[in-house]
Amino acid sequence: MYDLVIIGAGPIGMATAISAKQNGLSYLIIDKGYLVNSLYHYPQSMTFFSTADKLEIGGIPFISQNTKPTRSEALEYYRRVAMHHQLKMHLHEAFYSATKDRNGVFELKTSKSSYRTKNLILATGFYDLINPLNIPGEDLSKVSHYYQDPHPYFNLKVAVVGAANSAVDAALELYRKGAKEVSMIIRESEISERVKYWVRPDVINRIKEGSIKAYFESELSRIEENQIHFKHEGQEKTIENDRVLALTGYRPDFKLLEKLGLKFSTEASRKPIYNEKTMESSVENIFLAGVICGGLETNKWFIENSRVHADLIVSEILRRSGN
Repeated sequence: MYDLVIIGAGPIGMATAISAKQNGLSYLIIDKGYLVNSLYHYPQSMTFFSTADKLEIGGIPFISQNTKPTRSEALEYYRRVAMHHQLKMHLHEAFYSATKDRNGVFELKTSKSSYRTKNLILATGFYDLINPLNIPGEDLSKVSHYYQDPHPYFNLKVAVVGAANSAVDAALELYRKGAKEVSMIIRESEISERVKYWVRPDVINRIKEGSIKAYFESELSRIEENQIHFKHEGQEKTIENDRVLALTGYRPDFKLLEKLGLKFSTEASRKPIYNEKTMESSVENIFLAGVICGGLETNKWFIENSRVHADLIVSEILRRSGN
């Protein structure tokens, strides 16, 4: 029997575990992937928008070489945090289901075992599930919804779908690392205002000079082995193409939330209903932590502004237990 089981070994799940341990609560972290699995799958050359101090958890200083830390520095940092606090976690173990018994205790089933807990914390993020294009050819091997390394795209004609941070970072790096041609297929009329402030002018200038071809107000309609088709300014357009990076964003696991009985504020935002003071969801003793709280508004919560969720949850669990 655990006081709380945390689903998700990302920074916020770790922060919740640390707070629980420091307050004498029994806990377990379960994750189907690696430690900070989402960060691991970020592009290898990625630089965070946040400064290092805003990514800190567990009272461990995050020292980076530059103001904005890199992916590799973050992976090293969170490994160090996990080892320092000797966090109890089961990685590479998928969470399947949770049912309540007559005493209100959750019976959890995973790919490897079963557990009992008084409280369930969902800190699963959103990076594992893509926003699909839902067009013919999306299942071709030339299409990827994740970008990590420019090397496989050397000397190829690459189309990047999207105009947010991940798409812009990929397009710029591909251009500089030897892709034969980089095209951006962008639904909006301009590069997103949410793109990192030191990157946005760079990509705009590369588009203006023609180094990167941008098709604004466009939407991909079909992918074939040697070309892509898209609607551009009301007309169908076709260009030669070797690879497609469909960086159209990601979403939380809504099926899991629905299976657990959680309710949502609106169908449009799919934001789970929760108490902002305690982080408790619409289901008693199921709490939400981190970016999952935003539903489809995946740009609302980050590590730096959701670290507080950990202490809010643990404080409420302690209050209910009389501690």
